Amino acid sequence: MTQLDRYLFTRLTALFGFFALVLVSVYWVNRAVSLFDRLIGDGQTAWVVLEFTLLTLPNVVRLVLPIAGFAATIYAINRLSADSELVVMQATGASPWRLARPVALFGIMVAVLMMVLVHVLVPASRAKLAERQAEVAENVTASFLSEGSFQHPAKDVTIYIRQISARGELLDLFLSDARDGAARTTYTAEKALIVRSDTGPKLIMLNGMAQTLRVADESLSITRFADLTYDIGALIGSRGRSRISWEEVPSWRLIAPSDALLEQTGSTATEALYELNDRAARPLIAPVAALIGAAALMLGGFSRFGMTWQILTAVLGLIVLQFLSNAVQGTIRDNPGLWALAYLPAAVGLAAVAGMLWWAGRPRPVRRVAP
Repeated sequence: MTQLDRYLFTRLTALFGFFALVLVSVYWVNRAVSLFDRLIGDGQTAWVVLEFTLLTLPNVVRLVLPIAGFAATIYAINRLSADSELVVMQATGASPWRLARPVALFGIMVAVLMMVLVHVLVPASRAKLAERQAEVAENVTASFLSEGSFQHPAKDVTIYIRQISARGELLDLFLSDARDGAARTTYTAEKALIVRSDTGPKLIMLNGMAQTLRVADESLSITRFADLTYDIGALIGSRGRSRISWEEVPSWRLIAPSDALLEQTGSTATEALYELNDRAARPLIAPVAALIGAAALMLGGFSRFGMTWQILTAVLGLIVLQFLSNAVQGTIRDNPGLWALAYLPAAVGLAAVAGMLWWAGRPRPVRRVAP
């Protein structure tokens, strides 16, 4: 890089770090507050809250990086214009295309950071977060069980446990389930255990009896059992994790997804291809956003009134780019076969940048002043 490139690149990088830190802090604090209210209300410790907020951090950073890059570009070039440095650069023969080069290099740097996030860190953090959420849900289910009192974990469900042993055994269990309006079932067992399964926590009752009263004819049926499994996770709506999301799968597994992976996600190979290309297209938004900001601020000449309308043009361009990205994602989500459209927002943005840079660098007629 030339000295001019290094000068602009250094200023952009320093401002990018500042804006990224501020925006990540704002997003992360808002997320942490909502998690704190929910998890503390469920009886979790502050350590669990901190762990959950840390696991959400990579996705927050991914969302913030393009905005931070755009804000850094706007601020840097506006400052150059206010200090007349931009005018000096242009007077020495630096065209808008030449001034956009360090901005493009800066945008590529941000895109590389986003590639690491979307392909590696975000899927890993999402997978770990989903796993910890399932564990916490099971802990919440178990917290409904306390000895010596009648508990009502769900409507029309009553649980009573005489004692919980040091080994976690539930002694002398009483469970009444009247959720089915046509029948009421009462379970009694000498002992019960809570075990984890792929579909959520289960209650294993040992040496007990199930009494079912049918409301229609008021008939009673009694079944004695040595062991019986009851889906206690359903009491609070936790069914475990029978399927995983594409967001939890690393990108290298999307290249040629196995039949087992497709079954786990409940999706098709076409949807996996869309997810892979969507991840590849997301980092391209970062350099496009930075270049839109730079190109918009180079429109027009020097003005003592500042660059208000150029900044508004850049913000409008970023909003249009985001609207287009959202529309494309919605279209491809409904029809994954159109995965190539994932690159359309970046292509349209680059075309707009090229148009603005051409307009900013076009030769202007010289006005002759009459003597």
